[in-house]
Amino acid sequence: MGSFFSYIAQSFPPKSEFTVDDIPDLTGRVIIVTGGNSGIGFEIIKALLPKNAKVYMFSRSRERAESAISRLKSETGKEAFFIQLDLSDLDSVRRAADEFKSKETQLDVLFNNGGVMNTPIDQLTKQGFDFQFGTNVIGHYLLTKCLLPLLLATAQSAPDKKARIVHQSSSAQLFLGSAKMYMESKFGNIVLSNELARSVNPGNIKTDLQRHTPGAFMMLFGWMFSPAPFGALTPLYGGVSSDSVDLNGKYLIPWARIGVMRKEAADPVLGEELWNWLEEQTKEYA
Repeated sequence: MGSFFSYIAQSFPPKSEFTVDDIPDLTGRVIIVTGGNSGIGFEIIKALLPKNAKVYMFSRSRERAESAISRLKSETGKEAFFIQLDLSDLDSVRRAADEFKSKETQLDVLFNNGGVMNTPIDQLTKQGFDFQFGTNVIGHYLLTKCLLPLLLATAQSAPDKKARIVHQSSSAQLFLGSAKMYMESKFGNIVLSNELARSVNPGNIKTDLQRHTPGAFMMLFGWMFSPAPFGALTPLYGGVSSDSVDLNGKYLIPWARIGVMRKEAADPVLGEELWNWLEEQTKEYA
């Protein structure tokens, strides 16, 4: 019952005190957003470009990414950069990280935003993992691991001595007991973030992520979903706001507030077990 009330509270958040106008000037900052060609990722990039950040869009589809970059150029006057990334293929993850490191010598913020939801239960990643857990957790873990040395090096020379990693989670983690793979993957994001950095729940947002969600569900509950620009607020707060610089490891909920995660997600033993398991699964690609 507590999970239900937490879900309702996160579904109807108070008006945000943080807006995109509060984002500071980001001149000289280099930022990666995974899954940035649509939905929340697109809105994150759209907010970052006018603040003079150099933004890389890591996406699976070159065609969709180039279309999104064209839209962003039209709407902001600034251009994002594309690197192809398929989070469901660990070889692709490694290639994307290597390509980025061949182009840049710094990385200030990594938004692990990309993901999938409600895909067919028998769909697997290239390496044979459940498609949702493999994409949402394992793929982002490997990407983060490959880029972590660059993030740490950037932090050493940054004025505030910090670089940031923002993991996208969901209120779905509250209902882990239903055994849905998406919920397990979002729970995994939080556990992983506690071993590493910060996790956010962007809110119930209308995006292309729901393309596999049954139509009946969206007919019943679609009214609870907010437009994508709202979903960008909490990740942006965690990633670039000066007010969140000391919130390392916190779970942020709509809109730009510190929330309470499942107690299991804060279990250091569980975190270590997941970390060690991910290390073992990805060691030949790291």
